[in-house]
Amino acid sequence: MTSLQTWPLSLLLVIAVHCSNSLEDNKIPSLCTGSPGIPGSPGLHGSPGQPGRDGRDGRDAQPGEKGERGERGEPGQPGMRGLTGDRGDPGEKGERGTPGECAVAPKSAFSAKLSESRTSPLAVGDAVRFDKIILNEQGDYNPETGRFSCRVPGVYYFAVHATVYRSSLQFDLIKNGHTVASYFQIFGNWSKPASLSGGTLLHLIPGDQVWVQMAMSEYTGFYSSSKTDSTFTGFLVYSDWKNSAVFA
Repeated sequence: MTSLQTWPLSLLLVIAVHCSNSLEDNKIPSLCTGSPGIPGSPGLHGSPGQPGRDGRDGRDAQPGEKGERGERGEPGQPGMRGLTGDRGDPGEKGERGTPGECAVAPKSAFSAKLSESRTSPLAVGDAVRFDKIILNEQGDYNPETGRFSCRVPGVYYFAVHATVYRSSLQFDLIKNGHTVASYFQIFGNWSKPASLSGGTLLHLIPGDQVWVQMAMSEYTGFYSSSKTDSTFTGFLVYSDWKNSAVFA
């Protein structure tokens, strides 16, 4: 085939290749131009994409400065009481203590009577000296003066029993010079002695004194013999000492 014969064919091939490239680019071939088409409708949303990979850890920052101390909070409500724990083991036995002193209650008591030599008439105001001791363990009664001296504070009971003979009798029970009780017995020239008894409670403090004293000069009929006595007795009923554990 000659060159003139092949020319048309080559031109058609060039045009075909050019139109093919234009169609691939969604363009109208330059040889076939027309008006722009109407815009198409928006397409549908695509499906969500796959989650991305985790990013790298950030670098450690420098520690921040220490903040100021906050205010103290209000106390919380008390909690419920816990359960009682198990009983502990018994402790070791302690050492035996030293023996203590034995407590002894305070004591004070006496009793005395007139001897036959003391039955002579006595003067008014004289203390009757019951000189024959029956009991006087603490020595609180003095037979030389006929007076009891208090050493233990408390309440005492005093009693006087008199045999009355040859004369009527009146005597007083004296505390520190003051009459606390008086007793009288008339004697009517009887053939046998009469008797007179009396007693009272007194509160005493250390140093107080108690005695029997004649009241009237014409009534001094105290009498004592081998068959009858006149006695003066006193004893502590209870003590006022509250802090003394031992007294002897």
